[in-house]
Amino acid sequence: MRWIVFDFGEVISQRNPALPFIASRLGVPLDVFEAAYWDRDAYDRGGSDAEYWATIGSALGLAFDDAAVRELTALDNAGWLDEPVVETVTLIEDLAALGVPLALLSNAPVTFARLAEKVPWAKHFRHLVFSGDLGCAKPDPEIFAHVESVIGSSDVLFFDDRAVNVEGARAVGWDARLWTSAAAARLELRAELGTELGDLGA
Repeated sequence: MRWIVFDFGEVISQRNPALPFIASRLGVPLDVFEAAYWDRDAYDRGGSDAEYWATIGSALGLAFDDAAVRELTALDNAGWLDEPVVETVTLIEDLAALGVPLALLSNAPVTFARLAEKVPWAKHFRHLVFSGDLGCAKPDPEIFAHVESVIGSSDVLFFDDRAVNVEGARAVGWDARLWTSAAAARLELRAELGTELGDLGA
């Protein structure tokens, strides 16, 4: 049976609902905060929490001590993890119950990764791969090669909400699909895997 690989952000998770609160906590407009917040590439490639928040602070004209970095990191991680998308988690549970091999591939920092490994839905994945642990990130070919080495297969169906990551995965030979919703993915999986998912539901 082929492997199903899921992205995390805005697939399993919602778009981080904590961002308005963090912006308010910092006393800056949400759009100004988000312009700094989404500059996360170095963070996702293994940069530290302190380095990330220092970059945000520099953009906003603010400085964060160690206690503030810990607080902001905790708020950020909780926003991503505390309320996953119920329909996606249900799909993952259904796939796992049918014995479909699942892996997670997420561009995410190290502190987040250690927390994500402990949430209830994580147990359904046979492997969890986080870019911050590797020093490379989607859409780099190296991270897809790493996943193949971990799972022992190149027969992969991959869901990601970012077109650039889908294109990167396709470039290395993966069957990659742009994520739109759990309902759409469920239909695609039933069509793709046929009778193996006859009990997957509507």
